[in-house]
Amino acid sequence: MSLRGTREVRGKCQIFRLTGLLDAFSEPTFLKVLNKYIEDGPAHIILDLSTIDFVDSSGLGALVRLVKKAKGESGSVQVVSNPRVTQTVKLVRLEQFLSLQPNVEVALENLES
Repeated sequence: MSLRGTREVRGKCQIFRLTGLLDAFSEPTFLKVLNKYIEDGPAHIILDLSTIDFVDSSGLGALVRLVKKAKGESGSVQVVSNPRVTQTVKLVRLEQFLSLQPNVEVALENLES
């Protein structure tokens, strides 16, 4: 299964709900699409990966590049995680950089504070 998702603009942020695999195969398209959405705005991004099946090192690299792109556009990225994704992110000590959140509601509250 490849990576699939939906996009919702809510206030000053975009919410992407993704399912499938964020890996070497899906990473180029993922970055191309999300970089375009960041450029078009709003630059604050919430990535809901709570139903994602797998993230590999290419996927983690894509998330890091996405955070850097959003910050360059005066935005931010927050990642809503699941236990599998959280374990992978913590293994490489990126939980602070990727701003892991327990759910979309908490991520939205963080944008308002």
